Amino acid sequence: MIICGLSIVACQQDPKIDYTVITGKVENTKATTVEINNADYTKEITIDASGTFTDTLDIPESGFYTLSIGREYTPLYLKKGNELAMSLDANQFDESIKYTGEGAIENNYLAAKTLNNIEVMTNAREFYSLEEETFLKELSKIKNNNESQLGQLTEADQDFLATEKQNLVYDNYAMLNTYAERHGSYTNKQDFKVSEGFIPSELKNMAFDDEKAYKSSSSYKNMAFTDLMNSIFENIGDDITEVDVSDLKQLKEVKIQALKNDAIDYLGSFLISPANPNMEAIYTFFKENSTDEDDIKSLTETFDKNKDLIKGKPSPQFVNYENHEGGTTSLSDLKGKYVYVDVWATWCGPCIREIPSLKEVEKNFHNENIAFVSASIDEKKNHDKWVTMVDDKELGGIQLMADNDWNSQFVKDYAIQGIPRFILIDPNGNIVSADAPRPSNPKLTELLKNELNSDKTAKM
Repeated sequence: MIICGLSIVACQQDPKIDYTVITGKVENTKATTVEINNADYTKEITIDASGTFTDTLDIPESGFYTLSIGREYTPLYLKKGNELAMSLDANQFDESIKYTGEGAIENNYLAAKTLNNIEVMTNAREFYSLEEETFLKELSKIKNNNESQLGQLTEADQDFLATEKQNLVYDNYAMLNTYAERHGSYTNKQDFKVSEGFIPSELKNMAFDDEKAYKSSSSYKNMAFTDLMNSIFENIGDDITEVDVSDLKQLKEVKIQALKNDAIDYLGSFLISPANPNMEAIYTFFKENSTDEDDIKSLTETFDKNKDLIKGKPSPQFVNYENHEGGTTSLSDLKGKYVYVDVWATWCGPCIREIPSLKEVEKNFHNENIAFVSASIDEKKNHDKWVTMVDDKELGGIQLMADNDWNSQFVKDYAIQGIPRFILIDPNGNIVSADAPRPSNPKLTELLKNELNSDKTAKM
């Protein structure tokens, strides 16, 4: 009875540890947080003034995660019960990462593998310019080298070894998958196609339905996401303003929920647009098919901002913007005309590339009832730069400077998060398109002609 009682006590004193402890020391960083995440988990850890961080992680499962500090990131293998420590220098992020403690074997391998891959990609032009036979030989060397290093981890976690062995296959497939496009680009062979048999049948026929692989392998994840996006964009075509829920039917067939969530997060950033009359239906479809609460919240915020910017709604106003020719101009001053607004800045490359096309459109509609307005959102400190660029590039139309750059009420009301942005407003001050075509897009000329003809017909 005594022996039995001691056995029971011993069992009770050996509880299952369900958490992971991570500590770290970061040199030379201005970042204040470390983020650890995967498809099902996100944790933000504070970095203190000395560059140290520590936390207890209640991870949903042992497996592969990503650790991010600022814009830098690295793969991480976390196992429940482990106490892992790391150190790094932010000035040499990948080169300096070192791990100690439980899990160090697996994570030092991942750090070394990442560094090897970076060295290959540093010479990407040279690597992908290789002819097929030489490329395949080099690819085989990379795979064999990683497999050799993995095989030396005799004391590593067995699940890690099995998963990483398959991950190396996916890494190999990913580079095979991108060879044709990159080789064609780097060698100026625009119509380049790989030889028959270059892509293995396993890769050609991959169904991308392995949820564990999507979480464990960045290569598998990238291939799965690209394959899905290519399929969707074949349905969508070039004009996203007419996309309907029926064009997104592939999403319903996706078996990996994390992939579906990622696709919805990406597509929602531009498909939930006031330029699309099907915006509300798309928003509802995305919300019903996503399980990521943060993504749903972001989608809802985007929809709430854009629902009052659909065609026919009263346009937000700008008031007393500085006019390059002197004085100030408000949107209300232009009532009775169509107003095509170009929101831009002197530092915005894509904005400047649109200038020649904008000049051409202005010339073609010079005698029509349209005011072309360019509203710069440059900061006040760059006021002189704005004045000089307008003069030097001989910009036409009505050149204005917003009253508070990105924080101008007009910019906020139109939910502008990136430029250039183009807006078309009708003579009554109502929105025609809150996200109108760019001057370089032939659809702008078509839109302006249609609106002008409709306006003339209505007045007859």
